Amino acid sequence: MNQKILIIEDNPQNMYMLTYLLESNDYIVLQAFNGLDGIALAKEAKPNAILLDIQLPEMDGYAIARELRKIVELKDMPIIAVTSYAMTGDKEKAFEAGATGYIEKPIDPDIFISQLQEFI
Repeated sequence: MNQKILIIEDNPQNMYMLTYLLESNDYIVLQAFNGLDGIALAKEAKPNAILLDIQLPEMDGYAIARELRKIVELKDMPIIAVTSYAMTGDKEKAFEAGATGYIEKPIDPDIFISQLQEFI
């Protein structure tokens, strides 16, 4: 059975690239362009993992990760922060919020799938 991956990402180009890479490797992709839609879709579809952009409007990825961890059936789901934040402490902040993995942007298409598989 193919794994379902939910991408929560507001940038259309990033969404397109992540979707392309995942679908090319036989993943089923679910898309949300903001945090509230992402949380609702995660509850409904129960994906195998979530790729979560940290820099989102209205509700940032840290807040989304914290909300997802409050949902009993999602508390153990892999959440991989995908972000261009590369300052000291950003990775730790993502893990403290509930992320189980961290991939830095820009995404390297040659190694992205192997990076993802480390966390799911």
